[in-house]
Amino acid sequence: MAVSLRKARTIIRKTLEKGREMELKPLSVVVLDAGGHVIAFEREDGAAPGRFAIAHGKAYGSVMLGMAGTAQMQRAEAQAYFMAAVNGVYGGQVVPVPGGILLRDRKGAVIGAVGVTGDTSDNDATAGMTGIEAAGLIGEI
Repeated sequence: MAVSLRKARTIIRKTLEKGREMELKPLSVVVLDAGGHVIAFEREDGAAPGRFAIAHGKAYGSVMLGMAGTAQMQRAEAQAYFMAAVNGVYGGQVVPVPGGILLRDRKGAVIGAVGVTGDTSDNDATAGMTGIEAAGLIGEI
């Protein structure tokens, strides 16, 4: 199973709607496929221009490690040297915090990832999960 452009757009639209409902700061959302390639991205008006790199880093770390943002953060806290090495391997592209949400199929295989940034990491993850569920996909925070 792959994440279609239609599903990626649904994830983004519903994530942004949830962010507005929660009165979050302007969000940026990226959806990656299982190989770490961008399917779709949007940045709300007022979001800082550097937010693409952060959203991408959250999602990229999730898909490349097969580990959601919360698990990456726990690993970074327990073994900072491991995440430093991972960032060296991936050219500094990994942002190991919540808001990087792993996408899995019904059998548990990784099919992509979503990266959300703009507010607190926990709020980013909450908004992203709403978008993922609206698209009928399985997310792992």
